Amino acid sequence: MGAITLQAVEKWFGDLQVIKGIDLEIQDGEFVVFVGPSGCGKSTLLRMIGGLEEISRGTLLIDGEDKTADPPSKRGLTMVFQSYALYPHMSVRDNMGFSLKTAGAPKAEIIEKVDEAARILKLEPYLDRRPKALSGGQRQRVAIGRSIVRDPTAFLFDEPLSNLDAALRVEMRYEIAKLHQNLDRTMIYVTHDQVEAMTLADRIVVLEFGTIAQVGAPRDLYENPANLFVAQFIGSPKMNILDCTTNSGAFHLQGGRGGGYNGDHPAVKVGIRPEHIHIGAEGEGMMDGTVDVLEYLGADTFVIVDGGPLGQLTIRTDGETRVKEGDRIGIVAPEERLRFFDAEGLAVR
Repeated sequence: MGAITLQAVEKWFGDLQVIKGIDLEIQDGEFVVFVGPSGCGKSTLLRMIGGLEEISRGTLLIDGEDKTADPPSKRGLTMVFQSYALYPHMSVRDNMGFSLKTAGAPKAEIIEKVDEAARILKLEPYLDRRPKALSGGQRQRVAIGRSIVRDPTAFLFDEPLSNLDAALRVEMRYEIAKLHQNLDRTMIYVTHDQVEAMTLADRIVVLEFGTIAQVGAPRDLYENPANLFVAQFIGSPKMNILDCTTNSGAFHLQGGRGGGYNGDHPAVKVGIRPEHIHIGAEGEGMMDGTVDVLEYLGADTFVIVDGGPLGQLTIRTDGETRVKEGDRIGIVAPEERLRFFDAEGLAVR
């Protein structure tokens, strides 16, 4: 009941095209996250699905029915925004039941649905409070509860956690994940935070300047990025990218050494994630470098290395590392962890 299909969808603002022919199928009950840098079109695309922005060209299908020209009220969807938009003079109960009340639903039905939403979101103790007496996380749960009572086909979330502090973001990520499990409804979630994307999504849609760079499960995008953009956007710290040349079953680094290569065509870049690098003695591995900065985070330490002509690299190692600033080290990386990219920025398989 919540399958959503986009067919060649475009969005134009005058002569400016911001969504450039999106084709995407979202299955019933799936949790899909739109992620990308600011200005990539992810919120615009969500608003087009919800009916808050007109679709300039293309088709939107919901459960196989063409909803392209339908107003938001006819699409069976509900949106949760980063702004809670709660009525300050109403109680939590009245805020959650307001849409049903304005639609003329019977009072008994309103009470039943609000009570059920409050149970799911653990809001029962707060039903008689007003928004000003709630924390940020509680207010966001009220906003979500207001959507639940409408019994929508799908939930659309537009950066709902961006106004919360770090601890509340973690708490609310858990709440939204449990909500998806309990309701088994389609959810589309927009964020620029890849941690939210990786932890919540069944599939991630990575957007780049109004186009889809790659769609896949979080593990697929992390382990097998389709291009340089995805390789450096997914993962924290981002993947290290080094210039290389390839020939005769080997890759070679400028000012470094290199290693084995079995790609199906020449590559000009090699990528290695910070957590896949091992620190060796100078002369070991594919290159050498000088420890420039240490960023101690407790369980982890980020080792920033000056690679000379190859530029800066980041190594993610454990918090007990004994390397010091100024040390010369070898960069050791398992060949199966390396990812290669051609002159067009596409992954070489």
